Amino acid sequence: MSEHIAETGLSEGREYLTFLLADEEYAVEILRVEEIRVWSPVTRLPNSPKYVKGVLNLRGAIIPIIDLRTRFGLPTSEYGPTTVVIVVKVMSGEKERVMGIVVDAVMETYRILESQVLPPPKVHGQVDTEFLRGLATMDERMIVILDVDHVMNSGELAIVEMQGAEA
Repeated sequence: MSEHIAETGLSEGREYLTFLLADEEYAVEILRVEEIRVWSPVTRLPNSPKYVKGVLNLRGAIIPIIDLRTRFGLPTSEYGPTTVVIVVKVMSGEKERVMGIVVDAVMETYRILESQVLPPPKVHGQVDTEFLRGLATMDERMIVILDVDHVMNSGELAIVEMQGAEA
């Protein structure tokens, strides 16, 4: 992975880790990333949404693993040698929790200035725009910046967290 600085000499902005999902490049704030793990089988939970692949024991903590392709309604793909789990910190109200997202491949890290982030267009596409913080262009490629808190806290995922707390 190489690091790209969007504008030389400016230390403002945020760093993002980009990854591939169905040939599109997405990004999450790098400060949210705890680690990147090679895909390994997980323990499936009964009655969980299809996009919840299961749970993983990460140094004594049980974390849910979410397949972002399935979560976003994208075509499924066989997991291959570049498939990884990005372990991220997610804010749920006042509480921080750790979750994993399955992606096709990790790409680059970028420092992106807030002025470079454009709001997502209001269109009906594959990925619901409520999950997006914005769009940025880096090296002539469009990068979709995810709102990881919203993606990981909406719908059934909130229920999965509640079930885990009761267990």
